[in-house]
Amino acid sequence: MTYQNPPMPPRKSATFDDHTLAEIRRAAATGIYDIRGGGTKRKLPHLDDLLFLGASMSRYPLEGYRETCGTGVTLGTRFAKTPIALKIPITIAGMSFGSLSANAKEALGRGASLAGTSTTTGDGGMTDEERGHSEILVYQYLPSRYGMNPRDLRRADAIEVVVGQGAKPGGGGMLLGQKISDRVAAMRDLPKGIDQRSACRHPDWTGPDDLEIKIGELREITDWEKPIYVKVGGARPYYDTALAAKAGADVVVLDGMQGGTAATQDVFIEHVGQPTLACIRPAVQALQDLGLHRSVQLVISGGIRSGADVAKAIALGADAVSIGTAALVAIGDNDPAYEEEYRKLGSTAGAYDDWHEGRDPAGITTQDPELAARLDPVRAGRKLANYLKVMTLEAQTIARACGHNHLHNLEPEDLVALTLEAAAMARVPLAGTDWYPGKAGF
Repeated sequence: MTYQNPPMPPRKSATFDDHTLAEIRRAAATGIYDIRGGGTKRKLPHLDDLLFLGASMSRYPLEGYRETCGTGVTLGTRFAKTPIALKIPITIAGMSFGSLSANAKEALGRGASLAGTSTTTGDGGMTDEERGHSEILVYQYLPSRYGMNPRDLRRADAIEVVVGQGAKPGGGGMLLGQKISDRVAAMRDLPKGIDQRSACRHPDWTGPDDLEIKIGELREITDWEKPIYVKVGGARPYYDTALAAKAGADVVVLDGMQGGTAATQDVFIEHVGQPTLACIRPAVQALQDLGLHRSVQLVISGGIRSGADVAKAIALGADAVSIGTAALVAIGDNDPAYEEEYRKLGSTAGAYDDWHEGRDPAGITTQDPELAARLDPVRAGRKLANYLKVMTLEAQTIARACGHNHLHNLEPEDLVALTLEAAAMARVPLAGTDWYPGKAGF
C-alpha cells in the first residue's frame, strides 16, 4: 500500500497579508493614498508591558477606606502668574471643533469641569459652548493659526503651542470638505466644503530660538498670567523636551504615536514616531539634566486608557496625562449600538475609520446637524466625568498598594517590565531580575 501525505493547507505570506494585499489593490485602483482618523493599529510596546510590585514586607500598603491618597497637580508653576490647579492628573487633549461637533466639544468641557480638570480647544479656534462649559480651558496655538485671535488667547486659562502631534510628527492635519460647514468655515476663514490641510510647521519660526521669542510674545499678550505649554510629537523626546524647556515653556506635552488624529495619511499613523512608552524616560531625563524636573511639568499622552496607565506614566516621571480617543469613547463614540450604521460607512464600531468622513452616527466626529443632535452634551458630560472618576480611583488604588499617599510619590522602583523591549524603554528591571538593557555596570 502506498502512503500519501495529506495535502498541505494554503499558506499566506506574513509580509503580504490580507490587509497589505487589499491596500496595494486599493492604491492601484485609485492612485490616492489612504486617509483615516484615529491612532496606530499596529501592536507596539505599551504601558501594559509594565507591572507594579505593590507593598509587602519592605514597605506597607495604605488602607483605602481610611488613608487618603492625593491626586492634585498644579501646571504652569515656572513662570505663569496664574498656574492652573487640577484636582486630578488627567486632562482632555486638544480636539478641534470641525473634527468634532459643537455638542461633543461641550460634552468634553462639561465632563472635565465636573471632574475638576482641564480640556483643550484643538485647531480652528474656541467655541462659546466650549468656553462656557469648561472651568479650565487650554487654548491651542497651532501652525495653521485657524481661528486664532488675541481675545481668545486672553479668554483661555493656558496656551498650548503645538509643534507636533504623536500620530503625525512632522506632518500637518487634515479636515475634509464634508466637515467644513458654514460655522467651521467662518471660524477658520476657509471656503465651505473644500478640503483643508493644516501646515506642518509654524510660519514665523524655524527653531527653538524663534520659539523663545514667540513664547515671549504670548506672555506679553496675556500679561504673563497664562501658563505656556509646548506640545511635541514623540520623535526625539530628549532633545525636543530640552529645547522646549530652554525656550521657556512652563509645561511640555509629549504625545506618543498611539495618540489619535482626526485625519491624516495612514502611512503617517502607522510608520512615523515612537511608542508612548519609549518617550517618557528620555523626556524625564532631559528635564533632570537641566535641573527642571517637576519645575517644568511633563504631560504624557498617546494611548492612555485606564487608571493603571495613569499610574505607570506618573511612576515613570510624568506629572499628568492627557486623553483624547478614550474621552471620545467615554462620551459615546464608536458605540456598538450603532454597528449597523458603521457598517454602512464601510467601518465597524471600534475601528475609528469613519472619523474623517463626517457621518459619525454617534454625533461626535461630524458637522451634520441631524447626526450631531443625537449627542446629548449633558448626559455625555456626566459619562466622561464618571470615566475620569474611575480612572482616578484606579490610580489611587495602585498608589496605596505601593505604600504611597499621593500619586506623585509613585516611582520607577515600583515597576518591573514583562519584556526586554519594555524594560529597555522604561528603564525598569525585567521581572524577576534587577537588570534592564543598557543598565550601567552590566
